[in-house]
Amino acid sequence: MKFAISYNTAYYGVDPDRITAFARHAEDSGFESLYVPEHIALYPGAKVGPFELPPGLPYGDPLDCLSFVAAATRRLLLGTGVLLLPYHHPVVLAKRLATVDVLSKGRMRLLTVGVGTLPGEARAVGVDFGTRGRRTDEAIDVLRLLWTGGEEGVSFAGEFFAFENLVQFPKPYGVAELPIHVGGSSAVAARRAGRRGDGYFPGGALTLDERAAQLEIARSAAAEAGRDPEALEYTRWGSIDMTGEDVEGFAAQGVTRIVVNPSAADPDAQHEEMSAFAERLRLPSAP
Repeated sequence: MKFAISYNTAYYGVDPDRITAFARHAEDSGFESLYVPEHIALYPGAKVGPFELPPGLPYGDPLDCLSFVAAATRRLLLGTGVLLLPYHHPVVLAKRLATVDVLSKGRMRLLTVGVGTLPGEARAVGVDFGTRGRRTDEAIDVLRLLWTGGEEGVSFAGEFFAFENLVQFPKPYGVAELPIHVGGSSAVAARRAGRRGDGYFPGGALTLDERAAQLEIARSAAAEAGRDPEALEYTRWGSIDMTGEDVEGFAAQGVTRIVVNPSAADPDAQHEEMSAFAERLRLPSAP
């Protein structure tokens, strides 16, 4: 099992010293990776499910934050949970992601993408909310095409994006393409993960049976697409106070990575929670 920690800028802010201290403590405690969420813009009345998001929440740009984290750490993998893919142009995003991966020497490896849930956010960036799923599928294909393309150039003609003989460098660090995980707790997201993703990261308040059904959808979709279902990573949210028995339960469900959030707001208390988690679950300390 792999263990990750989430730094939610919406609630912890974007103070550089606090982010640096948090990331370094996570690395020293033995966490594999650090995740940062995204919202590009909010507005009064914006809701995710039944929960209204205060419009003043200070969501930092996840890739800028992760690049900053990379400069302050040595081995911590970088993750998004989630990056709202349909609201980014994939040609620009491919360059940004490859650059972060190169500068971090191969640590931008837990990109998790979602389609977004706020219609007003989609309108703000000129995206038809009803097309965001198709746009996401196409963007994933564009990202991979640009990362693997050579100096002869690559071309693409889709519903939303089109280019001819495009050449883009730098390439990801030491790999042909970056892994792309798919977030979302719907059957559509599960199918997208199987057909196009390297991993599946569902959220939501679902029953064990519902989660098992979604994982089966993802694996079946992978098999139908001629991909290896067993190669699909399965990431889930856990709790900072979970026990070894809880972890065994997750592992029995096929989970390969658990992401936790600190429950405390105070930085010192957050560090104590991370240390206690690492000691309780015997995370390997950083060399």
